[in-house]
Amino acid sequence: MSGYFGTDAQQRLQRQAEASAEFINATPGACQTGRMMGCDDPDRFGWERIKEIIERDGICGFRLLSSGKADEIKARLAGEHHRFDTWDVFLAGRDAALTASEAILSRGLPEGLVELERPIDPESAYIGRIQALMGAAGIVPFSGSFLAGSIGPATTVAIGDQQGSVVAAAHGYLPHNIYSQHRRYAWGGLVAVAESQRGKGLGNYINALMVVSVFRDLGATHIYELVSATNLPSRRMVASCGLHFDPTLVCGVVAPNDGARFTR
Repeated sequence: MSGYFGTDAQQRLQRQAEASAEFINATPGACQTGRMMGCDDPDRFGWERIKEIIERDGICGFRLLSSGKADEIKARLAGEHHRFDTWDVFLAGRDAALTASEAILSRGLPEGLVELERPIDPESAYIGRIQALMGAAGIVPFSGSFLAGSIGPATTVAIGDQQGSVVAAAHGYLPHNIYSQHRRYAWGGLVAVAESQRGKGLGNYINALMVVSVFRDLGATHIYELVSATNLPSRRMVASCGLHFDPTLVCGVVAPNDGARFTR
């Protein structure tokens, strides 16, 4: 048990991603997307292997593809049975992201709220509360093992109130293996704020806290976050932390035509 969370299908994909961690680290073109099998270079990873994963799991994630390669995925893999859902990529280097994010943190938290310690036990009630917060915000969380950094370099940050409740959380990690041109790029996301605490700037704060951590604690050179084209509040949030929209890059998920979008 590694602190799996979500529907049976989501937990099955989490187990598959964990079981394949060594394979992903050792295979050119593979990357760790946390919630499913993933790829950042289809040509190196192999199109036949990608098709086998989609046939087995019904889904496959893709990270930091060129727009041309995204078009090729649509042509090769999407169609009668599958579609390619995409998210816009917001990207920043270390200096720009740290400058913007540390300025946000310098303002401090609203009265009565505190930064919580980083979770280390994948099966703890604390991890469960973080996952539940993310789930309530419409986000499919990672397993407890991923959130606690048991699978690879990762950071999970959280904010709590005086009653001990987790009211905001976010996560960052290094998805790409040593064969990837993006090997020191961190992915940031899973940003969630309790409904009762919205409107206080906590989204910006928790995202900034995560951004600072991936550079200070994980040694990342860049960070990217994924936001849908219609999610204007999240686009403003990541931009406030120094990230900018990069139209040359695409991230997405090949999923069944008859299924809902995997996460918001």
